[in-house]
Amino acid sequence: MKEHKLHIKNMVCQRCISVVESIADDIGIKHGEVRLGEIDLQSDIPEKKMKAFEAGLTKSGFEIINNRANVLIDKIKKQVLNYCSELEKEKRVNLSDHISEALDYDYSYLSNLFSSAEGTTIEQYFILQRIERAKELLVYDQLSLSEIADRLGYSSVHHLSAQFKKITGLTPSYFKKVGASRRTALDKL
Repeated sequence: MKEHKLHIKNMVCQRCISVVESIADDIGIKHGEVRLGEIDLQSDIPEKKMKAFEAGLTKSGFEIINNRANVLIDKIKKQVLNYCSELEKEKRVNLSDHISEALDYDYSYLSNLFSSAEGTTIEQYFILQRIERAKELLVYDQLSLSEIADRLGYSSVHHLSAQFKKITGLTPSYFKKVGASRRTALDKL
């Protein structure tokens, strides 16, 4: 049976994948693989089931992406998340090169598209993701600030601290004291 990809906005974690799978299963929609931002659906889904699926997605904070530009913006966001994960695995590739290679587009085109649609640059979006990861690591309280800076690809603790304070208004040590109440969900960035 022929399948097609349906692109879904705000799928940023494994839990999101489980929620989307559950919505599809509850409605009785047969599907293939579910990945960040995508689900493989059969091409002959009745309209009533599709509307119920879309309503379930909306209720859970997701949105079906219908146009090509929005699909590309969602893919850029996924690549930024992938890049953040790779930073922690010692792979030090330039962000723009990573995104251009992964999506097979010129970076300046992707950058302009992203900025015009999101009102921020890819680099700013990346910084927000990296600061959220730093917050997470600070809350876990298993690594020193120096280890967190190294893991997230900062050149120094000072660089991490300065960027952290600029974004959050707090020093990393003060944030560590106030804890998880100051974290932002990744899909809200």
